[in-house]
Parts: sequence; C-alpha cells; structure tokens
Amino acid sequence: MTAPNDQQQDLIDSKRGIHVVDAGAGTGKTFTVTRRYAEIVDQDDVVPEDVLLVTFTNNAATEMKDRIVAHCDYGMRELSDAPIQTFHSLCHDILMEHGFEAPTLLGIDDRITGSTRVLEDENVEKAQFREFIRRFSDDHSEYDDFFRAIEEPVELLGLINQLAAKGVFPTADGWYRNGERHLDGDFDAFREIFDELNLPRNDGNKQSKLRSKLGGYGDDKCYLPDAPEEDEIRGGWGEKQVPAAVARLVFDEQREELKNFVHDVYHEYLEFALSRNYLNFSFLQLFAFVLLCDDHRLRDDVAFEYVMIDEFQDSSEIQFKLALLLANTNNVCVVGDWKQSIYSFQYAAVENITEFESRLDRFVDELNEDHERVSWATRPIIDIELVENYRSTQDILDFSEHSLVTPAASTDDVDETAVRDRIVSLSSNASHENSQIEAIQHEDEHEAVLTKIQEIVGNDAYQVEEDGELRLPKYGDIAVLTRTRDFGRELLSVAEAYGLPMAYEGGIELFRSDPAKLLVAWLRILESDAERGWAVVLEEAGYTLDEVKHVLDSEEYPTNMQAFKSELAALETVGGVAQRVFSQYDYDGAYADVLLTTIQSVHSATTLTRGDLIRFIERGIEDGSTHEVHASAGMNSVTVQTIHAAKGLEHPIVVLANMNSHCFPPSGGNSNAITFDDPIGLRQRKLYADDHGYPHIHDNWRTDVLRKCLPRGYDEERRLLYVAMTRAESHLVFAAGESPNTFIEELPVDLEELEPNVQEDDIDETTQAHLQISVPTPDGPVGHSPHTLMRDDVFEDVDDGRGTAFGTQTHEFAERYVLEGDVESSNDDERHIKSFLDSLDGELRVEEDAYLPLTVDGEQVTISGIVDLVHIRPDTVEIIDFKTDLGRHAEDEYRKQLSVYYHVLSEWFPGRDVTAGIFYTAEGDRVNIDPLTKADLAALIGQEQRSEASVVE
Repeated sequence: MTAPNDQQQDLIDSKRGIHVVDAGAGTGKTFTVTRRYAEIVDQDDVVPEDVLLVTFTNNAATEMKDRIVAHCDYGMRELSDAPIQTFHSLCHDILMEHGFEAPTLLGIDDRITGSTRVLEDENVEKAQFREFIRRFSDDHSEYDDFFRAIEEPVELLGLINQLAAKGVFPTADGWYRNGERHLDGDFDAFREIFDELNLPRNDGNKQSKLRSKLGGYGDDKCYLPDAPEEDEIRGGWGEKQVPAAVARLVFDEQREELKNFVHDVYHEYLEFALSRNYLNFSFLQLFAFVLLCDDHRLRDDVAFEYVMIDEFQDSSEIQFKLALLLANTNNVCVVGDWKQSIYSFQYAAVENITEFESRLDRFVDELNEDHERVSWATRPIIDIELVENYRSTQDILDFSEHSLVTPAASTDDVDETAVRDRIVSLSSNASHENSQIEAIQHEDEHEAVLTKIQEIVGNDAYQVEEDGELRLPKYGDIAVLTRTRDFGRELLSVAEAYGLPMAYEGGIELFRSDPAKLLVAWLRILESDAERGWAVVLEEAGYTLDEVKHVLDSEEYPTNMQAFKSELAALETVGGVAQRVFSQYDYDGAYADVLLTTIQSVHSATTLTRGDLIRFIERGIEDGSTHEVHASAGMNSVTVQTIHAAKGLEHPIVVLANMNSHCFPPSGGNSNAITFDDPIGLRQRKLYADDHGYPHIHDNWRTDVLRKCLPRGYDEERRLLYVAMTRAESHLVFAAGESPNTFIEELPVDLEELEPNVQEDDIDETTQAHLQISVPTPDGPVGHSPHTLMRDDVFEDVDDGRGTAFGTQTHEFAERYVLEGDVESSNDDERHIKSFLDSLDGELRVEEDAYLPLTVDGEQVTISGIVDLVHIRPDTVEIIDFKTDLGRHAEDEYRKQLSVYYHVLSEWFPGRDVTAGIFYTAEGDRVNIDPLTKADLAALIGQEQRSEASVVE
C-alpha cells in the first residue's frame, strides 16, 4: 500500500468531530490511523501533546510511532514522550504525576507512591490474593457461609476485575457514584429479554424457547426445600409459555448480604494491594477514573484536543468512560471492527462499537449527573467504512462472512437477517484469485493435518502470491490455528516424530515442564521427606518402578541424594534451592530461567512459605498456567498458534484445526459460585444452608433460571471463527477428528475423509524450530528478605545451637499464647515468653507482614519479612523479635533485621514512639536495638547485589 484509497483519505482528511470507523480485517487500519495522526500534528496550532492515540499493546504503540515519524515533521525523539500508549500506561502516568492521594477518594487511608509497582503476572497476583483472602476469611467470620459455598476463593479476584472494568468501585461505606445499581441489575432490561425469549413459536403452536430451555429445571441440582416445582416455573402441561410472573419471581432476591460480602472483599483487597505497594491493571484504571471524575481542575489540565482509539472493539466500559473524561473537545475518533471482538475474557465490551451512539449518550449522562464533565456536543457522528482489503482473496472474504451467521451448536439460533444487515462486506485488492477452501476429517486428526500440510507444500494448486507473482508454497507459508492450545502442542509433538518443521507460538504450561516437576519434588523432600518427591527424583535417576518401591519402603535413600538434600536444606532462599536444583540437573535453558524468575517474583512479592510455594506450583500444574513462547525468526517452519494469538497476523495458507465438538466452542461455562452479568446483576449460584440440621451446599434455583434467559456467548465464538478465516491470504483448510463440530457441519464446504499418510521429512533439508521462551523481566521491584542483609558466618562457630525445629516450636508457642491465651508451657523458654507477654498491657499482634520499599542504585527494591510481635499502646509501639540463641553472637546481624521492621512500623504509626528489641527466650532478657537508617539499609542491599553480580560474572 503506497497511497491511501478514497475511504482512507476521507478519514485522514476529516480531523474534527466524532468519527466511528468500521475498519474490517486487512483494510489498512494502522496505515490510515498513523497518517491521520501525522496530518493532525502537522497543523500549525497542534503539538503531539494535544493528541491522545490509544492502542491496546505496547508493541502497537511503538509500531505506530515508527510509522508516524515517516509521515510528519516530528522525529522519534520528539515523539518518544507523546501520548501514544495503552490505557493502562496512560493511567499509570496520570497516577504517578497527579494521583498519590487517589485512594483517599474511596475512603482508603493509604497512598500510591512513586515506588508502587504494577503487577502484570497473573500467577503472582493470584498468590497475593490467596494470601489476602486467607486473612480476610479469618477476620470475617460473618462471611463463613459464603466461603463454604466457594470452592476456589481466587475466583473472587476475577469478579473484582470484572466489576472494575464495568466501573463499579467500593468506597469505605458504600459504592462509588451509584455503582450499586449495576449490582442490583436492571429488571426492565431483563424483562425485555425474558418476554422475547418467551414468545410462542410457529404461530403459537410450539412452546417458547425459554420454556424449552427450562425443560431440565432441577435436573442434577440440589435446591433448597422451598424451591418451586418445575410446573410452577415452566407452566403446566400443554402450556406454550413460562408464566409471566416468573420473571419477577426469579429476579427479586434478597442480596444485601451478598453485596456486603463482595464490597468488603473488594475494598479490603484494594487496601491490601496498596499496603503491599502494588496495583494491577484494573486498579490503575479504577484510581485514574476516580481521580479524573473528582478533580475537575486536573481533568481540564490533562484533557486532550484530539482523542483517537484503535481496536475500539476491545475496549471495556471503564475505558470508554475514561476516553470521554480525557477528551476536551468532541474530536473523538474510534476505530475498530465488531466482527473481530474476541476478548470478553479481558472484559472487552463489543457493545462499545455496535451500540456506540446509545452508549455515548448514556455514559455522558452518567458522567454529568452531578457535575458537567463532558461539555461538548455528542452529535453529529460521522461513520466511515474501510472496505478495501489488502490481505485476502475475494473468495476468502466472501466465505468468511458465513462464519458470522453459522450456528455454533444444535440449540443455537442465529438472527441471520440482523447480523447480515450489520456486516460491511469487504472488497479484495489481491492480484490473483486462486483460493482453495476445503475441509478434511479423520479420527487421527493430527496425522491427517500433517498429511495435508505435506500435500500442500510444493503443490501448484496452492500457489501463493509474493511481490505480485505466484510461487509454490513452502512450510513457512502455512499456519495451523486452533481454538485452544492443547491441540497445537500435541500436533507439534507428532510433527517432531516425523521431522516435519513446525514451530509453536503462544503459551506453554511452564509448571508442567520437567524442570518444574523436579523442583517441586525436591521442595517436597525438604518440606516433609515426602514419598511423592522421592519417587520423582529416583525415577529421574533411572531407578525402575520396583527399585523405587523398595527404596521408599526401606527409606534407605542413596547417599548422594541425602547429601544433596542436606546441601539444599542449608540454603536460605527458595530461589537458591531452585538454582541449585537446576544446576544439578543441567537445566540451563529458557525453561529454567523463566521458572526461576517466576518463583523469585512470587516468593519476594508474598510471604509464602516453602509449603505454600509447593502448592503454588501444584496449582500452576492444575490450572495449566502459561508463559509466552515463540519460534526463532526466519525458520522455514509451519506456525502453530491459537486463534487469539494470531489476531492481527496473516498467513498465505491457514489450516483451522480441531474443529471438533466440545473443542470449538469449548464445553462448559462459568461455574463460579458468585457471578455478575448484565442485566441480572450480582448473583450467587451456590448457597450454603444448614437446613433441618443438615449442612449442605445447594444450587440457587433463581440464578439457574436467570442464566437460562441469557445468551450463551456463541456470538463471540462466531467472531473467533471469522478472525481465524480472515488470517488466510490465499487458501483455507478446515480439519476435524471423529466428532466434527456444528460450525464445520453448517458451513458451505464439503467435509472429506483424508487418510493419513505422513512421510518422514528430510531433516537436512528443513529446519525444526524448537520452542523458545521469552524470559520476562522480574515483575516489579527486586525482592529481598531481612536475611539478605545478614552475614551467615556469625553462626559458623556456634556449637550449642538448638536447631531450627526448636526455634519454630518456640515461635509457634508465642503465637498461640497471644491468640488463644490458655496454652501450657513445656520448657523454660516458653515460660519466659509467657511471663513476658503477661507483662504487656497494650494490644498484641503476632506474625505481622512487613514491606519496606527502598531505592538502591536507582532501582526499586522491596525488603519483606514477618514481625514476631507488635505491642501497641496509645503513645508507643514496641517491636519484639524472639530469638532462641544461647548467646548474643548475632546481635549486630539481628539489628539489621529489626531495623527493617522499625521503619515499616514507623510509617504505620506516625506520631508514636516506635522502638525495636530482641527477646532472648533462653534467659528471658529483652534487649533494645538502635535501628539503622534507611540509607544504611539501602547501602547494605546495594553491596549484596553487587556481590551477587560479581559472582555470576
């Protein structure tokens, strides 16, 4: 593409007013948006700081800057700080410059700081949330029944993020700006859905869809005894409709306790995150929105004269509202394609673009309820359609439209007329029309796909275009796309067996790799000498199953393994254990690097014990937690990707594989105990009840009926199918196994049996692209514990130590005595502790988490530890650390540890006299320490980091 076409030029030239751009697949959207930006900033009265260009990835922002430089008078240096960025990045910048006090607007007595980190790794945040929710459940016995009904409490994190994307935020005593109305739901909107679904069919001769869907009411369910019978819900025998009164019956439910529960979890998690000095992406937007809503002067100061949003179909409700707050004029341009909206799991709202006018009016009205925040005119709205496609042949484009009206299941009902009225058909700019569109099937689908790939390579019938000419296809021209990642990895394994060059790009289940399994095995051995750990280690060493059983039964473990266990036990940190395990087994590749980075990140960001970390890795195995991988560039290899990963890319030949029932669309749905959906609001699927003395988890019949009224989400599955098809430039092949899905059965393509006949490929002539992992930068500040600061050599000459087990027992006694009171002492150390605690007259807190952020050599670090005891009085705060040492040889080192706690508690309790001391349990003596300054601690950390770096080098 060298010059804009007519529609593109219209958009480039039209700089003022509200524009909604329908930019179909391959229509040169980025080309047009960047040209328009260049035209805007080249005006005499406009500078880059006046124009906000929002993208949805950092890579896209960088690409846009590169393109803009080529078409305007500004260079890359001048554009480096221009607001061409993601919503998250923009919100972060606003908060770092103006928003330190933003949490107080929600009644949170905490601040955002310059060192507050953004938590990007979802596994790390889940670990943080699990730690939070354990403490929350301990502190809130009034919510025990809710927790009994929730199988996996981490699902509440997803609910919090969903509500944040909706614009529903908690305050200290309620909900921000009438957010509660979303939780209550909209009965009138629900009634419209109910009534439409409840219309009799076939001129009244056939029951309504809703009555049909409720045919399984109560099947495999356990409702409370007061639940209505089936005929009360569906109507009696011979009825065609569900009784109209059922709509109100199922919608109206007492939900005050549920809303209070969600409110308190949400608000206290915000407080927890701030206390740990982190925010997630949702909270960045939350606090930025609140700040812009409440601070009218700031909003005017940071607003832009021009706002452009790319990929608008992927925006959430809160992002739409943020855009309105950030627009100083109505020079707002949104660009997107509803047909490619596939990120609802990331809270994208396709209605932002399909219902742009009504949402614009509604959101402006909401924002202006109590103060005029959006003062510009919302009409006229200029619609521009980009229809010239520069990627695919016309056959591919025409065929792809079928995906949007094809049923996804036998029960799916598509309003074809309404959908086709919305489709803007595309016109191909391709030089050649030579497309093959086929569908193959065999029960051994993996080998059938490989057979088809070998048939395509070098075949005249599948020629591809390059520089305007046709040529024979190569492996590198082919991409295999799948709905889920499992099939792709299985296909890669089969391809490797035949030597067929193939590269997987997407996510790998890192915790299911061999390095992860061996690490968790050794952690289990260290934790409890677990047979599960020894079995893995022995098998890895080559022992047969019978030999493993004998060793486990006799507990006569190999001497070298016992020695290695002792070596690991002497290491201070989990990161050190991981490094040593990987070194022992020669795991020095990318898998081990990413594992180590992830483990160190989660361990430094939380107070996880070794046992907690084992469970963290086990959950990663169960959940299939993924990390991104990619194939080396330039390989002549078939690419394997999920459809989501392929979004925005293009390939000469696409094989859309695993078109099987229960795979595309995937089976199952939202099984969370607490859910939020428009228009029914916040609902509970599972209820705990002690009915008639029999405690049980019951299904909620109201929620079951309500959810039967909501669409299944098949529209997005159709859009996924459309995205997959429109990745193809020239040829498209569908592939299925023994149970083809409804899509492939309903699409206008013949499904043909293909007998697998994969040939061994010549390894010398082709290159297998093995998996490589992009090693991430550690998430947030570098983490340290107080032990990082302490020298180990002070303990080397101590012969009369009493061991870690005794120390653990003593600390546990102190904790139990504070929490429970009536605990018998069994030795002198415990009697000394008991006497000391009895002498304290203030509030006692045990095992308090402490986090101290510091700047070391220009880098953000966090020192985290656990304070044994905090004694709080009106004017004073005492920090006590229990030590079971028989001497005072390590007192100078303990001073470093207590200094960390001193500075944390001083920030917690400003205005009170904070002291720190050691209680030696052997003699019952308390010794005060003189804390080091923060500068001293930073210097010690810097010295340690430089020492570690020199060892690595």
